[in-house]
Amino acid sequence: MTEETVQGTPRSYSGALLATIAVALLLGIGGVIWSYTISTQLTAQKQAIADSGAQNAKLAAALQDTNARLNVATDELKTSLGLTQKQLDTRSAALQASETRSERTTARLATAQEQTAGQVAAVQTDVGGVKTDVAKTQSDLADTNTQMTSMKGDLNGHSTLIARNADELEILKHKGDRNYYEFTLARGVKQQVGTVSLTLKRADAKRSKFTLSVLSDDKNYEKKDKSLNEPLQFYSGKSPMLFEIVVNNVSAKNTVTGYLSTPKGSPEPVAVVAER
Repeated sequence: MTEETVQGTPRSYSGALLATIAVALLLGIGGVIWSYTISTQLTAQKQAIADSGAQNAKLAAALQDTNARLNVATDELKTSLGLTQKQLDTRSAALQASETRSERTTARLATAQEQTAGQVAAVQTDVGGVKTDVAKTQSDLADTNTQMTSMKGDLNGHSTLIARNADELEILKHKGDRNYYEFTLARGVKQQVGTVSLTLKRADAKRSKFTLSVLSDDKNYEKKDKSLNEPLQFYSGKSPMLFEIVVNNVSAKNTVTGYLSTPKGSPEPVAVVAER
């Protein structure tokens, strides 16, 4: 060795030792830092694993709760589907019963229509018969009306339409031009007819003659020796109106039958009184 030693140690070896010590220190410090870093990371990883475990536990609990709710919903759905199917079956049965009733109702309606058609046909037949009867009656009335005669009354020769029998009298009543009061008088009996009083004085069946006494407005009119179907006329009322008496029959029992004809608007009779 050519170098000098200081205190027994060479200079070159002293620098190398110092460098080694420095490196060792650096390595120690780096190791400490690395260890601290590794420890910190391990702690963080442990915490993360713990948090992940807790999260997994929460997820497992939520999954279990969801499964439970799904099971309940499934049961409810099954129950609802069962009820719906039952309702569908019930509705189907009701529809089938309704269709059956509808078919029966249709059959009854068809039968009723047939019966109604028969009844309508019968009614139409009856109506046709009634129309025929009415037409015949109208024809008979027309014939009777044609046969009715107009005769001159005993007062100033005034002509009037008279009825000679009950049928003709009905025609006159239906015309509605005058009021008609039928009567049957017995000899010697005073009888109220309409608003006047009539008394049969004499009846001659062989000659078809009669004599009447007419009391009207406190006036007495004697119709002497009159003939059948002869209009016996007189005026009556406050505003004088023409009244007519027609006798259609004189019997052998001293009675006569006929009618009194008064104008529309003339006084109405209050009561009918018969006295001897």
